[in-house]
Amino acid sequence: MKALVLEDELRLKELPRPVPGHGDALLRVRMAGICNTDLEIVKGYMGFKGVLGHEFVGQVVEADETEWVGERVCGEINFGCGECDYCARGLSRHCPNRTVLGILNQNGAFAEYIVVPVSNLRRVPDGVSDRQAVFVEPLAAAFEILEQVQIQPAWRAAVVGDGKLGLLICQVLKLTACDLV
Repeated sequence: MKALVLEDELRLKELPRPVPGHGDALLRVRMAGICNTDLEIVKGYMGFKGVLGHEFVGQVVEADETEWVGERVCGEINFGCGECDYCARGLSRHCPNRTVLGILNQNGAFAEYIVVPVSNLRRVPDGVSDRQAVFVEPLAAAFEILEQVQIQPAWRAAVVGDGKLGLLICQVLKLTACDLV
């Protein structure tokens, strides 16, 4: 399969198709988004080597749970160990042993195929296009702000940055009825 691989430099390479393990799904990547994190990784952030890309929509090609085969999906990018206290409490994104798709010890979505745990997959409704679905991961990152801070309607908020994530955060903050300046 073709994949965009970062080693000493970014190159399009031919790699073997990944093989899913027990509990994993093999996805054919339909679309992947380019994120500022990807651009920073190319500059050396995180010291990552491998296939970049963590914003994706794909179609399940192979899975132990056959009801997933053929489904159009996106997914959670943090792959927890499944054994630590964080994972036991449903906090796999805080797992000290986690891998992160295209960011930390896990090849990402700038490839024809990726492997993702079935438990991380989310079905994409038929009414949602691939161009919309590829924004699920950055939109989830924007919504995480509301988990971290209980924003009140009487508050005033400002977003510094006019990139994709900044614009998504503005849209999320509008839902709180705060004064967005």
